[in-house]
Amino acid sequence: QDQLVESGGGSVQAGESLRLSCVASGYIFSKTCLGWFRQPPGKQREGVAAIGSDGGTEYVDSVKGRFTISKDNTKNILFLQMDSLKPEDTAMYYCATRPLSHGCDLKSQWRIQGYWSYWGQGTQVTVSS
Repeated sequence: QDQLVESGGGSVQAGESLRLSCVASGYIFSKTCLGWFRQPPGKQREGVAAIGSDGGTEYVDSVKGRFTISKDNTKNILFLQMDSLKPEDTAMYYCATRPLSHGCDLKSQWRIQGYWSYWGQGTQVTVSS
């Protein structure tokens, strides 16, 4: 059964780092478009980062230079390294997948929640000032 399980969230001070992981069962990572989204309290879910089958990446402007998305195709794990965290990064973070056969548009569509097929349950990140 296909399954996505996030971990690595927590409560940190501004300026600190966290590394999120998303373990995927039932996937072939090399044939999957992968992404991270977040949903701050009371706000809509937004795309944070995405990575294609060839390792190409895209980020939302607010995290460029601070966050790094990566993956381990052999272990089917997606990562989000988050450095220099800010209070505005506080949110529930979700990993998402989309079969590569459906396309992997890292130019624009990856930012749209409805573009993605499967979601994990989320992991909470809280950054205090």
